[in-house]
Amino acid sequence: MSMTSFDLSCVGFYTFDALCRPVTEIPPGGQTAFVEDYTLAVSGAAGSASIVAAKYGLRVQAVGGVGYDDMGDWVRLKLSSYGIDVRLMQRCEGFSTSSSIVTTRPDGTRPALHKRGATDAFYVSDSDIDGVLDTKILHIGGVGLMNRMDDSGRTAELMSEARRRGVITTLDVFASTPDDLPKVEALLPYTDYFLPSEEEAKALSGLRENRDLADFLLSRGAGCVILTLGGEGAYYHDQSGLEFHSPAFQVEVKCTCGCGDCFNGGFATGLVKGLSPYDAVELGQASSALNATGLGSQAGVIDYEDTLRFIGSTPRRGEVIFGQAGVMETMR
Repeated sequence: MSMTSFDLSCVGFYTFDALCRPVTEIPPGGQTAFVEDYTLAVSGAAGSASIVAAKYGLRVQAVGGVGYDDMGDWVRLKLSSYGIDVRLMQRCEGFSTSSSIVTTRPDGTRPALHKRGATDAFYVSDSDIDGVLDTKILHIGGVGLMNRMDDSGRTAELMSEARRRGVITTLDVFASTPDDLPKVEALLPYTDYFLPSEEEAKALSGLRENRDLADFLLSRGAGCVILTLGGEGAYYHDQSGLEFHSPAFQVEVKCTCGCGDCFNGGFATGLVKGLSPYDAVELGQASSALNATGLGSQAGVIDYEDTLRFIGSTPRRGEVIFGQAGVMETMR
């Protein structure tokens, strides 16, 4: 691949998050409950992936939308603090910055209150396409929230052009419903790696078993499907027939906000560094696990070397299982 200005272009959902924990209930009336931890973070299917990759040393640019508000100022500032290029983070007139209040439960689950905003409004114009695709990997994160991009067909056009130019494409969605299937189906023929959660894949397909979910998505054009399974790890299946289940790392969970998005940043880093599919998935899982140990997306991720040490020293919740000829076999 020819030299590019960036290793990773992250296009899509960027959100301003305010998070606190532990929260067991919203206080009644006008009462106040006290919490132990409170923080701010940039999150989202594109936001968390971009920050993890930048922490790992990749050259990253952010492509999305924010409002003309304090949250948008802070999102741009925070991304820049990690060395991420924000020149293509658009200010969207008439839209606020996408923002969430995340009420993290004692078990790490995170019910959220979300204000849709500029992610619905940003648009990659013809004049920006060369800049967006001046990259080794194009990550689209947040189909389901990118109304202007998706409804106009621009997301598919961008991914098609990326494929034509030899740019690797990765795709993630936001809390899919069956109604989102047409949007996703339009993108899968241009997708090298599709990275939904197991729940999102089930919602899109109506199926239940991992292999059936993957086959459903592979048959619609994806080059590879990687299902993130939460505490059960990750499942990989590609068009060549390579199939494996990789168990999760054992960690004490503080907050699961952004775990799947951090997986995507770690996996993209593995692709840029030329890791094998198994090792790239493992790097994604380690990024997700470390994220779960802190409050706020990416908080537990430090740098690439620290994550490699984590991989080498942290037990897994099972054995790696590879599939061959329709049979899953434990790696020996």
